[in-house]
Amino acid sequence: MTRPATASRRAPGKLFVLGEYAVLEPGHPAVLVAVDRWVEVTVSASDGADVEIESDLGRGVARLRLGDGGLYAEDGQTDVGGLRHVVSAVEVLHALLGEKGRRPAPIRVAVTSRLHTGGAKLGLGSSGAVTVATVAAVAAYLGVELAPEDRYRLAMLATARHDPMASGGDLAASVWGGWIAYQAPDRTAVVDLARHRGIAGALRAPWPGFAARRLPPPRGLALEVGWTGEPASTAALAGKLASGTWWGSPAHRDFATASDACVRTAIEALRHGDDDAVLRQIRAARKVLARLDDEVRLGIFTPRLTALCAAAESIGGAAKPSGAGGGDCGIALLDETARRELSRMRQDWHAAGVLPMPTHVSTTIGSRE
Repeated sequence: MTRPATASRRAPGKLFVLGEYAVLEPGHPAVLVAVDRWVEVTVSASDGADVEIESDLGRGVARLRLGDGGLYAEDGQTDVGGLRHVVSAVEVLHALLGEKGRRPAPIRVAVTSRLHTGGAKLGLGSSGAVTVATVAAVAAYLGVELAPEDRYRLAMLATARHDPMASGGDLAASVWGGWIAYQAPDRTAVVDLARHRGIAGALRAPWPGFAARRLPPPRGLALEVGWTGEPASTAALAGKLASGTWWGSPAHRDFATASDACVRTAIEALRHGDDDAVLRQIRAARKVLARLDDEVRLGIFTPRLTALCAAAESIGGAAKPSGAGGGDCGIALLDETARRELSRMRQDWHAAGVLPMPTHVSTTIGSRE
């Protein structure tokens, strides 16, 4: 096999439209969109280390050696915490090659992100995008053919090893692009599957709870995105929710039921081109999240996210936080022909400290557009 000199792949970021928090449980649906902001990963030959990783968000180059059970810093001191998604993706590809009796070639992995500004994340699923792009680029360099679902599954395995609460919705959006309906697999079952059957076996086996399919976009609605300038930790918020008494309670079940109803109704509305019904479900989903916030005091609705929603509602649109809330981004959907109203909403966002973020839905499928 002739190995390419380099292999570059990129993956888009994502926005949650509906289904946040409920999607953390296997089988509960969410709707996401992929956006035209990217993480790009380029793989080439290493200068000597088994794996070298550099990122435009990090300092210097992490030099790693391949040992029993994974990759380790050569100097024993290099902090790879900020690169753990890249490291885990490479380890999963190495494990797959090992099952095929192949020893991986030394590689250098270079990461460039457009899902940050000034070093701050924008809430567009940067960790998911970098995982998907790393899986795709490393596989291409090492000559491993991957179908889109294989890319998702390898990225999910890489993610679940260090973040078992992660739903994987960002991974699905990065792999399939466009508007997507998604249900998370049982991550504990998936990790156990890989442990007992190997990575290749986990790629072939059914994953309980998992489903993903593309959806048609709204017919006449514009998707607007506002960034609060306040980075939030999805893992921290989800962990706080799961560690309290609310998780598994009747209130939790009521929340999941209400969220699922919004998502499923919105999916049918998208399938039938009913924009008014989509707007109604966005508003209903915001109220479901607000009730959760009142019950658990997570801080989903910050003052800026509240102002973002109010500005969209004042012009006839529908808006809500996107993702875990607590900062990051909010989304608004409104009549795409309402130019004057859109301009007024953006002015109101600026006045509230919310930065309108020019964004389009990306229809890429997995690697490069």
